[in-house]
Amino acid sequence: MIITLKNQKDIEQRESLIDWIKDLGLDVHISEGVGTTILGLIGDTSKVDIDLIRSLDIVDSVNRIQEPFKNANRKFHPADSIIDVSGVKFGGDNFQFIAGPCSVESEKQVVSIAEEVKKAGATLLRGGAFKPRTSPYAFQGLGVEGLKYLKKAREVTGLPIVSEIMSADFISDFEDVDLIQVGARNMQNFELLKELGKINKPILLKRGLANTIEEWLMSAEYIMSEGNENIILCERGIRTFEPYTRNTLDLSAVPILKEKTHLPVIVDPSHATGINRLVRPMSRAAVASGADGLLIEVHNDPQHALCDGAQSLKPEQFAEVVVDCKKILEVIR
Repeated sequence: MIITLKNQKDIEQRESLIDWIKDLGLDVHISEGVGTTILGLIGDTSKVDIDLIRSLDIVDSVNRIQEPFKNANRKFHPADSIIDVSGVKFGGDNFQFIAGPCSVESEKQVVSIAEEVKKAGATLLRGGAFKPRTSPYAFQGLGVEGLKYLKKAREVTGLPIVSEIMSADFISDFEDVDLIQVGARNMQNFELLKELGKINKPILLKRGLANTIEEWLMSAEYIMSEGNENIILCERGIRTFEPYTRNTLDLSAVPILKEKTHLPVIVDPSHATGINRLVRPMSRAAVASGADGLLIEVHNDPQHALCDGAQSLKPEQFAEVVVDCKKILEVIR
């Protein structure tokens, strides 16, 4: 349920209304915009007397929300959320490039790539320390050692780092990671999501392999319901019957999400297509669709990469993508 208050400054009446609502056992999400205040009621709203609330002088309107996601709903929070990742902002008029290797292979490798992607225009460095692989025999990542190498790259370049967490058991190891990624396979790992909701750290939440937009937003709701509202959504393609690409990049999700939620939305064209020559055109399309950023895999020697070399760009190719996307941004923003 949403209560929109009139543009007035009677704070005492507003606080009295909020206290009354909380006494009913409901939580209240307060969103203050220019000239308006919205109260989002979370919980069993069947006990709320809508006619009584509508009769109050400070209330402009009262509406029930049909969608199951509340905190992530744009109706609760009409303005775009701006998520700050160690000084790099996502959402609103901000656009960011996250780039780096699929997997951290060595300190020298990740530092070298970090320097090159920063020079090309990247604002954050990605790198997998823990790698969820389909085959148990494939390279699984360097683990905590890989996180140390990422931190070294951050020390050298100043780029905030992004890496994927596999289990709540590793949360303490990610305390110094700027943006924690929840991968597609863990999008519905609800115990992990709840634990991430208890920390004050930005979360990059990828869409599941075959999940609907509503299921994706409900996963964000799990995190937000525990108190952490610093979430960036990432469309990374969904599994369909089409064999010509690794996944099918659902760019229609971007404008739909912009209608449904206030959270920033970025796109990963690397995992979506699985083919490096498709990354550049799909990056351009993602920008045109209204995305708030791109997550792109970049490797200095893709042919010998230990993970996903086929979808990785070389640094000079990434630089071309950045130039293309900035030109499109000039037109649409």
